[in-house]
Amino acid sequence: MTEHNPALPPPPGPLIGGKPLPEGPIQPGSGRSQPLWRKLAAPLIALGLLLSKFKAVLLLLPKIKLLTTSASMLVSIVAYQLIFGWPFAVGFVLLLLVHEMGHVFQLRREGIEASAPMFIPFLGAVVAAKSLGDDAGAEARVGLAGPVLGSIATLIPLGIYLATGDDFWRALAFTGFFLNLFNLLPVLPLDGGRAMAALSPRIWIVGLAALVALTFVFPNPIMILILLFGGYETHRRWKARNTPEAQAFHAIPTQTRVIVAVVYLGLAALLAVGVAETHFERSLSDV
Repeated sequence: MTEHNPALPPPPGPLIGGKPLPEGPIQPGSGRSQPLWRKLAAPLIALGLLLSKFKAVLLLLPKIKLLTTSASMLVSIVAYQLIFGWPFAVGFVLLLLVHEMGHVFQLRREGIEASAPMFIPFLGAVVAAKSLGDDAGAEARVGLAGPVLGSIATLIPLGIYLATGDDFWRALAFTGFFLNLFNLLPVLPLDGGRAMAALSPRIWIVGLAALVALTFVFPNPIMILILLFGGYETHRRWKARNTPEAQAFHAIPTQTRVIVAVVYLGLAALLAVGVAETHFERSLSDV
């Protein structure tokens, strides 16, 4: 696969039953509780990000003729609307599509045949490819292309929100920013882990340690799964780092490393600002 796709922690849904949710955090002991859709969205979408990274799934999907991009998008929209409503489901899937097309475009620029994205309801989207490039520089470019194009696409709902003040567009912009920022975590098999291939395999160890800390702070099954799969791939690549093939793969010009580092750090900083500026809390007290 390109093994890429986003995915994705839960967007704050702006509507429930067609009514806007009021502002304000949910206070313990207040008799107010988190809506069920918010509790379910995080594990379902994050699981999609995780499962979409594995080659076994990617090799099978292109052979299933019924799962065309348009048909799988439609099925995903129908599924997501059960949680978020039709407008948000359409916007969410379109953001996923643009992110994935970033990987597709870059793979083809690298001379690698890549499929169009295939969508799996609640499991994200996947792109099939035989490799991620001839060297670590190509892998980094493919990895960063998704968050770069996805972030540019997120400027559309952000602009509409700034022009109208409608919190629906604010929530969609938050989703796009958070989606792409999450993918920049320097952990394999996320996009940020791919970018780190051009810098130093040691960063994978640092990213994995940070993921362990996050799992302790925010313990949940999805974080544990990401930790397990990320740990497995990190161990596999770290163990093979001194082989002639791996050394040749990571032997890239210093200029390429610098460009990757600048793009990665700059994009992560901008996305962090976007997440902070579009984040807001909702409750059900006035629904």
